[in-house]
Amino acid sequence: MKFNNKKTGAFIVPTGIGASIGGYAGDAGSYARKFAKETNLIVNPNVVNAGGFSAITESMLYTEGYTLDSFFKGEINLIPSTQNKIGIIYDKAIPEDVLNIHINTHNAVKCVYGIDVAEYIITDEEAGVEFYMTEDNISVGTVKNMETIGKACQELLNRGCEAIAIVCLFEEPEDDNPDYANGEGADPVGGVEAIISHYISKYFEVPCAHSPAFKDYKIYPDLVSEKSASEYITPTFLPCILLGLSQAPKITKDLNTGLNISDLDFLIMPYNSLGSTPVFEAIKQNIPIYAIKENSTELEVTKNKLFKNSNIIEIETYEKALKTILKS
Repeated sequence: MKFNNKKTGAFIVPTGIGASIGGYAGDAGSYARKFAKETNLIVNPNVVNAGGFSAITESMLYTEGYTLDSFFKGEINLIPSTQNKIGIIYDKAIPEDVLNIHINTHNAVKCVYGIDVAEYIITDEEAGVEFYMTEDNISVGTVKNMETIGKACQELLNRGCEAIAIVCLFEEPEDDNPDYANGEGADPVGGVEAIISHYISKYFEVPCAHSPAFKDYKIYPDLVSEKSASEYITPTFLPCILLGLSQAPKITKDLNTGLNISDLDFLIMPYNSLGSTPVFEAIKQNIPIYAIKENSTELEVTKNKLFKNSNIIEIETYEKALKTILKS
């Protein structure tokens, strides 16, 4: 199906796996925006989130990872939506000065963009977020008290909110992360952020995204890679998720409404991160999958390892993939 007379596809860069494009701070955004000029494009937040900036456009459907998996499995449909009523959950552990900065930020986004930030709530208890990198340079972590986040989410939904932003306190890492600052390695907080957003998506079936809060909100004064720069020039990463959630698609189990997996015309993935639900399900549906060679990750899951005879198309660049899609 051509929604709005355009092809519809998904452009995914998984979080926390050190993608050379999209593994940092909105650095896949410019690539996705080119696709979105010509197609309707489902994107995971990692593709477009960029701290105080966002690469989101009106042709993009901002969709969290757990919801993406459910969509690809055919369990849900996505209903394009704009001007969602957003509720924000703030972790009780956030100090008052840091909280005030975030409240000023969400008020500024509301004022400048006209986004409907309807409510915010502070959790009853501290969430207890911990994060770290594995020996394989993969971002992981834990949340000690997910229940307090869930309780706050339910309260916001009861008040009529349609999308949920979560802001938890992240303790400063013991060591600086020069690799990430220099445009190498993986985002150290991406893994545990995915755990939080997956939880909300799974149990509440509502669009959501997470933004970390840090006690040290000073602007970083040293030069860093352009890939990471957007996260080093802002004291809060909240604007990008509010911009995305404002037009995140609604979730429905009525498979006769909205966009279904059968409506998808293509899937775009990094070259060697093909071991995920969207890829497996797209193969079953015979949806063309473009594995982009210019985008490599810390993983080594390629077509040759798992899917030698499949509808996976290895292609050199995002630009060539877009041209191929538009010609097909």
